[in-house]
Amino acid sequence: MRLRYIIPSLLAAALIVPLGSVYYHYESGAACARCHEIQPAHNQWRSSSHRGVACSNCHGSALTLDVGFHWTNLRRAVNHFRGREAEEIRLTHRDLFPIAERCATCHRQEFAQWQAGPHSATYGRIFLNPEHNTQRKLMDDCLRCHGMHFDGAMRDLVAPVAAKGPWKLLQPELTQRPAIPCLSCHHLHSDGSPLEKRPLRAAAAGQEVIRPSVSLYDRREQLHVPVRLLGIPVMKDGDRVVKMSPDPRQALCYQCHAPLASAQAGSGDDRTGVGVHEGISCLTCHAKHSQQTGQSCKTCHPKMSNCGLDVEKMDTSFKDKKSKFNVHTVKCADCHPKGIPPKRTRTAATD
Repeated sequence: MRLRYIIPSLLAAALIVPLGSVYYHYESGAACARCHEIQPAHNQWRSSSHRGVACSNCHGSALTLDVGFHWTNLRRAVNHFRGREAEEIRLTHRDLFPIAERCATCHRQEFAQWQAGPHSATYGRIFLNPEHNTQRKLMDDCLRCHGMHFDGAMRDLVAPVAAKGPWKLLQPELTQRPAIPCLSCHHLHSDGSPLEKRPLRAAAAGQEVIRPSVSLYDRREQLHVPVRLLGIPVMKDGDRVVKMSPDPRQALCYQCHAPLASAQAGSGDDRTGVGVHEGISCLTCHAKHSQQTGQSCKTCHPKMSNCGLDVEKMDTSFKDKKSKFNVHTVKCADCHPKGIPPKRTRTAATD
């Protein structure tokens, strides 16, 4: 007798899950947007640079093979009809990983560069690092940059939260997951126009420097903050105020690569350029997604420096990371303690 009830129930559940997903993505999300908790996100999407991309392309559809995805949609539908759903739906860190992977569908080059760079570091690589964990105690503030979307505190992620290990992730499935995914620095629903192919002879002054999607995900507020609202800090070299590049993209870098409260260049995780590189934007030397710096000298320098030497062969951290002359802080006087020689005058013979 029980089979008469169990089998129909299982069949009904098997149908309800994909049907709930179909409803969710009907008319590119417009059907569910009539529900108050999805309406804000749908309104943002309609005025975003991704407005020509269907919701299902990023969030999944009825054909998505991930059972957890359909179960989440079913749970949300049930909570909605019971009046238990939140005023606004927030994506969990588990929802985020599939979305980030789908970014590669359109942004293949950027995604490949990010994968090859340090910002693709996994939860395992960051939080199970014995060298770091023995020197600095793990704390919730670590998640501000390394795990912005993680749902919980440090005690929910790593055990033990102490300077002595061995350490383990309490959610082992995160071990190979990226701790700084695309949505840490980009907001899919940000206001803006779709990217257009510019004319071959477009004037440089009118070309776009920064995409509207560039934003910081604030873990505490669970909201993206556009880079235009982020400030570039006033940095100091001793008592002297450092000249800063006006590049607004740097404001995003400074949210994680920040100085100590003293605002001294080079303190904490800061890498503000002083000396010969003062006033240069981070992104002059560091590629946007890969962070590669191998061609950075060639961006500004000719073959020889002002003092007639090949800058790539000088004793700096560009050539050897163990060099005492860090490229972020190196000054002419570091190599010329007895006096800086006058700038060489170029002639046809030396050129």
